[in-house]
Amino acid sequence: MRERIRTLNDKPVRSGARYVLYWAQMNRRVESNHGLLRAAEIANEFGLPVLYYEGLTCDYPNASDRLHAFILQGVPETARRLKRRGIGYCFYLRRRRTDANDALYRLAADAACVVTDDYPTFLARAHNASVPGRLDIRCEAVDSSCVVPMNLFGKREYAAYTIRPKIHRLWAKYFQDAPEPSVRRRWTEAAPEFHMPVREEEICHLIQSCEIDHTVKPSISQTGGRAAAERALSHFLEKNLRRYARERNEPAAHATSKLSAYLHFGQISSLEVALAARRHAEEHKLIAEEFLEELIVRRELAFNYARSVEDPASFDNLPDWARQTLRKHSHDAREPVYSQDQFEQAGTHDTLWNACQKELLLRGTIHGYYRMYWGKKIIEWSPDCETALRTMVYLHDRFALDGRDPNTYTNILWCFGLHDRPWQERAVFGMIRYMSLEGMKRKTAVDAYLREIGQLELTGRDPFRLTEESRCDLY
Repeated sequence: MRERIRTLNDKPVRSGARYVLYWAQMNRRVESNHGLLRAAEIANEFGLPVLYYEGLTCDYPNASDRLHAFILQGVPETARRLKRRGIGYCFYLRRRRTDANDALYRLAADAACVVTDDYPTFLARAHNASVPGRLDIRCEAVDSSCVVPMNLFGKREYAAYTIRPKIHRLWAKYFQDAPEPSVRRRWTEAAPEFHMPVREEEICHLIQSCEIDHTVKPSISQTGGRAAAERALSHFLEKNLRRYARERNEPAAHATSKLSAYLHFGQISSLEVALAARRHAEEHKLIAEEFLEELIVRRELAFNYARSVEDPASFDNLPDWARQTLRKHSHDAREPVYSQDQFEQAGTHDTLWNACQKELLLRGTIHGYYRMYWGKKIIEWSPDCETALRTMVYLHDRFALDGRDPNTYTNILWCFGLHDRPWQERAVFGMIRYMSLEGMKRKTAVDAYLREIGQLELTGRDPFRLTEESRCDLY
């Protein structure tokens, strides 16, 4: 546990407090949550209960029906699971910009200390830099996103081959179940006055009452929440793990885990998923190495990258060779050139690219293999690489359920050469890896994918959706 903790200020633990406050910014779950475990550890030491605080505001960047729905769908189950364990729960929904925005500070006024999530992107990164200095009690951030704690990598790793052996050396120590949170003193107080109980049947109404972007509708494919994450994991293990290595790069095969959104919102942990995959593989005599490589090595390389740089979405973080070759070809002719609006509306000449964008608009995700093609073409059809980068970040931040994530920024910058190597030089791309429509047709079932996305667009229904529970029909 100690390797997962960063102390964010030099303030003391308050004596005579009412509880220890766990602030769930990114790891919105009860199980396999080292931050909640740390809060319980401190609470047990001081004979206090734990209060779990989760907030959802209307003014985060690109706040929308889609992102609000995914978070709100997890709230009722979180409340039930915390109650069973004797942990208090406060959920605050800030619907309008004129509503109070001080819930954390009000709760911290009665807390012994604050424990929160260590996360290197989006609001958690900004909050962890600014909030602790405004508190008069100790604030700790705990890494519950990675299998091997981020703190153990003292420098930036530049490729999978450099971080892989380090992860494998530490694997045995950290590749084990996290204990269940256990508190000696149960929560018996009433919930804070600004706590909002959330019932499943009220979620659509709550979303509509918020001052957010109502043009980005909930995903037609995925429901948020812990129970939905567990169903997705079970489906992957039972149906797809055995064919993952063979078919993971075939979008029409639907052989991937589809867990990226649940991992991003912390509704399931990579540790839980990895352990479950290994156990299932051992029980059924399967091979899970390819999946674990993506889930642990590649994902934790992304967290290491985001943790090590000032701005994870900056060209400044590219390797020297990539920046030099892109600069050399910065004035190469581009034809055609599309605007951000044309990209957003899937208005290019390329039917495969348009289908990828429509998948993002409807499902809130793009299959990882086609997302690489999607990104490469934005580079090819933008007036310059800086514009291409802004477009990719914008589209992910606004529409992707798994956007605003270390993996998001790493995968976007991979299109520009991050964590890659030089290739044969060509116009526009220089020595950056190129991907072509002809290559996609050779390697994947493009026609099957186009038919699938066409049906999604026509019907607004996804036959690959695992459940209809808690769906918000706001279309």
